[in-house]
Amino acid sequence: MKIYVIGIGLIGGSMVLDLKDTLQGVEIIGVDSNKTHLDQALQIGIIDRIGSLETIKEADRVILSIPVKESMQLLPELLDQLHADALLWDVGSTKEQLCKLLASHPKRDQFLAAHPIAGTEFSGPQAAHKGLFQGKPQILCESNKTRPDLLLWAKQTFRQMGMYLRFMEAEAHDKHMAYVSHLSHISSFMLGKTVLEKEEDENNIFDLAGSGFESTVRLAKSSPAMWTPIFEQNKDNVVETLDAYIQNLEHFKSLLVKDDYSALFQEMKNTNQLTSILNGISKK
Repeated sequence: MKIYVIGIGLIGGSMVLDLKDTLQGVEIIGVDSNKTHLDQALQIGIIDRIGSLETIKEADRVILSIPVKESMQLLPELLDQLHADALLWDVGSTKEQLCKLLASHPKRDQFLAAHPIAGTEFSGPQAAHKGLFQGKPQILCESNKTRPDLLLWAKQTFRQMGMYLRFMEAEAHDKHMAYVSHLSHISSFMLGKTVLEKEEDENNIFDLAGSGFESTVRLAKSSPAMWTPIFEQNKDNVVETLDAYIQNLEHFKSLLVKDDYSALFQEMKNTNQLTSILNGISKK
């Protein structure tokens, strides 16, 4: 089986490393606009050889792991070239516009809109590692539109890689991701920006920032090249989410201004219920 990975970074690279362990007799072919990434991926054994978009017709499986805006441009052309029994899935963080774009494509049933909920703040092939998806959810959107035999293969393979499956409509996926993922990244970026603007002495940031700051601002190290298109694709949901977030920040500020620490305590206590929710997720 020939598996093409287009975009060899943390997600695409980690996925093919797990597929090598999961499937027998696979050959991994890498495609990336960054020649350095290709050379690194070949050197450290993520891919077996370098390919090109022009040879995609030889692929049995294709993983598309590039920024979502680029996926919108490239996906229809890739589907055009697939042979009759090939499957292509993407791993992007937004789905609604992508699924609408492909709705009438003659090979729509050879596409699976997938989103593995896993990752770190690091990028590039050197960030890839085995086991990234172990115990993590793989969201499949509009899976009923993927050909049954190809969908069955994908579900079995993802489970063998240690993922559990969630099925969602594309619109619902994007709305939920705005709250639980996209807002987190915005908060992290803006916290980092605020600290850089207010704290002019870099030594103070280094010496005084504790683990709380480090963990909260961790996502601010994420790639702007990846996240700007995500915010663009999911603009309406992100704006709605930001409105709610800003209202909560303003409310918190008002309680401080009024010295209403009893209400402030209750706000934080009510939010502590996240602990039990997150603990439940970690046990899945």
